[in-house]
Amino acid sequence: MRIQTLLLASSLLAAAGATHAADWRNISLKTPLGERHELAFSANWAWDHNGFGHLGQGIDAAAFDDDSGFRRREVGVSLRRKDHYEFGVQRDLEADTWMDVALKLDSKGLLGRDVGSLRLGQFKTPVGFDGVGSSRNAPFLESALPVQAVYAGRRIGAEWALQRPAWLASVAWFDGGDLEGGNEGTTLAARTAWRPRNASGDVLHLGVAGSIERPDSHALRLRARPEVGLTDVRLVDTGSLAGVDTIHRLGLEGLWIHGPWSLQGEVLEVRAERDAGLQDVAGRGGYLFGSWVVSGESRGYNGHATNVVPASTSALELLLRYSRLDLDDGAVRGGRQADWTLGANWYLGRNFKLQANYVFARARRDGVLRDPEAFGLRAQFHF
Repeated sequence: MRIQTLLLASSLLAAAGATHAADWRNISLKTPLGERHELAFSANWAWDHNGFGHLGQGIDAAAFDDDSGFRRREVGVSLRRKDHYEFGVQRDLEADTWMDVALKLDSKGLLGRDVGSLRLGQFKTPVGFDGVGSSRNAPFLESALPVQAVYAGRRIGAEWALQRPAWLASVAWFDGGDLEGGNEGTTLAARTAWRPRNASGDVLHLGVAGSIERPDSHALRLRARPEVGLTDVRLVDTGSLAGVDTIHRLGLEGLWIHGPWSLQGEVLEVRAERDAGLQDVAGRGGYLFGSWVVSGESRGYNGHATNVVPASTSALELLLRYSRLDLDDGAVRGGRQADWTLGANWYLGRNFKLQANYVFARARRDGVLRDPEAFGLRAQFHF
C-alpha cells in the first residue's frame, strides 16, 4: 500500500517537473500520448484551521481543542481516450485511503452511438447530492449534517449512466465492499434528475436518488460532525445499531442557479430494518443554502454544482446554510441538531480557493443542550 502511494506521489512530481508553463491561475497537468490518448494528473490539497467558542453546557472543552492541519491530500492519475474510455486512480494521502479507482467505457466511441456509459470499479454511491460531487467543489468546509449521516461512501460495483440536456439517469450495483476492506454487502442504487434549464449561469435541477443495502455486518451507525472536520466529536450519534437486515436511503435534491445567485437543498432519509424483533430505526433531515457571487460570476454545473471560475483575477462568494438532522426514533435517542453556517469563498483563478465558515450549532441529546460555535478556515489548491 505504501509503495502504491509513493508511486502516485512520484507520478505527480514527475508531471509537475515536465510541465512548462503556464499561467498560475489555470494550472493543468495533461500530456498527450500519441494522437488519441491523454495522460492527466490531478491533486486536491486542503489545509484547515478549526477554532471553537461558546461551548455551553454538557461539553468537554478538551474535546473541542483548536486544531490545524491537512484535511485532504488527494492525488490522482488517469488515462483517457475521448468518447472511448477513461481509467483513473485516486488516493487521499492524508486519510491513507483509496478514492475512485474505476474504468469508464463510453458507448459513443465504442458502439458509434450514445446509449450511456458503463463504469466499473470503486466509486461513490449516489444518495447525497452534496456528498457525491467532487470534494474540490465543496461550497462549505464540510457536508451538511444529514448528508454526513446518510451518505454511504464509496463501494466496488458497476454503474450505467446516461445524460441528455434535459435529464440524467443512472443505475448501480455494488457488491464486495470497498478497497479498504470495509462496507461488505450488496447495494442497489439509482438516481435521476430533470433539468429543464441547463445553460451556463441558468440551471434548474430537480432530482431523486435511492438505494437498498444489505450489509454483511448487520450493523449501522448514524452520526455527524458539527460541520467542521478536524474534530472527532459528534453531538448527535445513534451508536452502533445491531441486527440490521436492510438499509434504505432516499434523497430529494434541488439546485437553482441564476447568474450570481443560487439555491441548493436536499431532503434525506435513512431507514434501518432490523430483525430478531428489534425496532426499525430511521434518521432524517435536510438543508438549504443560498449563494451570492459578489463579483458577478456564476457557480458552474456538470450534473453537480462546481466551483466559480473568476472572470478576471479573483471572485468572491458569500453563502448561508441551514441544516437539520433528527436521529431520535423510539427507544433510539441519537439526538437532534440544527446548524446555521455563514460562509465566504475567495477564488484565485481556477486552482486556488480560500474558505471561511462560522457554524452556530444547536444539538439536544438525552435532554442535554449543546450549542457550540465553530470557526473554520481552509486554503485549497487543486488541479
